[in-house]
Amino acid sequence: MLAHALEKPILIFGCGNILFGDDGFGPAVVQYLQEHYELPENVLAQDVGTGIREILFDLALSENKPQKLIIVDAVDFPDRSPGEVFEISVDGIPAKKTSDFSLHQFPTVNILKELQDETDIAIHIVVVQVAHLPEEVHPGLSPEVTRALPLACQRLISLLSS
Repeated sequence: MLAHALEKPILIFGCGNILFGDDGFGPAVVQYLQEHYELPENVLAQDVGTGIREILFDLALSENKPQKLIIVDAVDFPDRSPGEVFEISVDGIPAKKTSDFSLHQFPTVNILKELQDETDIAIHIVVVQVAHLPEEVHPGLSPEVTRALPLACQRLISLLSS
């Protein structure tokens, strides 16, 4: 993990694979945030791609813990509209995400639960409802998810001040 990340009290991690359509939402949010907002010195926003497991593992083992951890990712819930931005709890992570190759693989969920239960870190998971996840490599967000980028960033800015 980036050593300087452990020094920041607020961490924003954009998760996802930019090669698989809307799964690249997390990295796109971090890029949009960095291009359109001036973040306070106490905040690190980082595109972590599909490497969140290793970062969370390092964080769990570190003596220095952030005050707030915000994870940005994409989900596919049947009862949500494409491009809808909302928060889920660690316990609300879909079971399907525990076995796929992205953010919430089995060890990641366990580490997040441990961080939630055993530390004082405030954990927020901001997600977007995907419009489409391709079966094969197909970079680029759908129009619905692209329109959600500023909404997600507004939510992140509001979480920074709460």
